[in-house]
Amino acid sequence: MSNTLQLSLTSEQDTQRLAQAVAVHFSQGVIYLMGDLGAGKTTLTRYLLQKLGHKGAVKSPTYTLVEPYQIAERAIFHFDLYRLNDPYELELMGIRDYLETPNALFIFEWPSKGGDEIPDADLSIEILKNEDDELQRSVILTAQDPQVLLQIQDAFNVVG
Repeated sequence: MSNTLQLSLTSEQDTQRLAQAVAVHFSQGVIYLMGDLGAGKTTLTRYLLQKLGHKGAVKSPTYTLVEPYQIAERAIFHFDLYRLNDPYELELMGIRDYLETPNALFIFEWPSKGGDEIPDADLSIEILKNEDDELQRSVILTAQDPQVLLQIQDAFNVVG
């Protein structure tokens, strides 16, 4: 059974559908979001947080490195490591305290900049821009548990 799923997003509504599918089938653990600047990582995160029940604005933590959310009883931490110069900066900001939060969801944009300071992903989402169509994206999801991918694929195909 494959641990990879590829989807095509042709509209912002598709991004919302993907967020809904992820929200339903993956609400705790570690998510890596990868892709070039402007690929849609923060947009996907915004929709995911909204689908999980967040009301209000979703700020990009580009300058603060982390934006915490409390949705119902669940802690969610959105990290954007784009401006990180050295992974050790995460240690200095107290990342261990965040990572010890039970049953939390951790979303890491630009995880390659986190080095060994961040945990391995349970779910990785890579968003690739299409050179010919500004709205179209290819998304590659990789999960430790292939069942999660099947559930996300089924939900993505049904939602809408």
